[in-house]
Amino acid sequence: MNDPREIQEILRSARTIAVVGASTNPFRASHSISQFLIESGYDVIPVNPNHPEVLGRRCYGSLLEIPADVAIDIVDVFRNSAAVAALVEPAIERKARFFWMQEGVVDPESARRLEAAGVGVAMDRCIMKDRVRQFR
Repeated sequence: MNDPREIQEILRSARTIAVVGASTNPFRASHSISQFLIESGYDVIPVNPNHPEVLGRRCYGSLLEIPADVAIDIVDVFRNSAAVAALVEPAIERKARFFWMQEGVVDPESARRLEAAGVGVAMDRCIMKDRVRQFR
């Protein structure tokens, strides 16, 4: 977890990021960071059952609603820590390569379950800050 080499590699090789908790509110971190990721060249897939669209992209109600032929490299979580456990099995089922818990999102047990299933994990980290730090 939080292995700098793994983080560097996933940020370099990833193409598709599912943003769980994506928001239409431009003042929320999930919105501005999603915009940053899009501008950085990633294909961002918003996930939030409360919105049909975020940043001009179709928004899905859950990870499992994303079409099966879409490979998810990173699941980026903007939900509270208590919501993380429910995302573990869907992320594993979707064969996500990496599971990113944003700053303030902490769930060590879920991190252990993900790593045991071969999914890399970043916890309590900002994907935008790591991306900027890596590519400046």
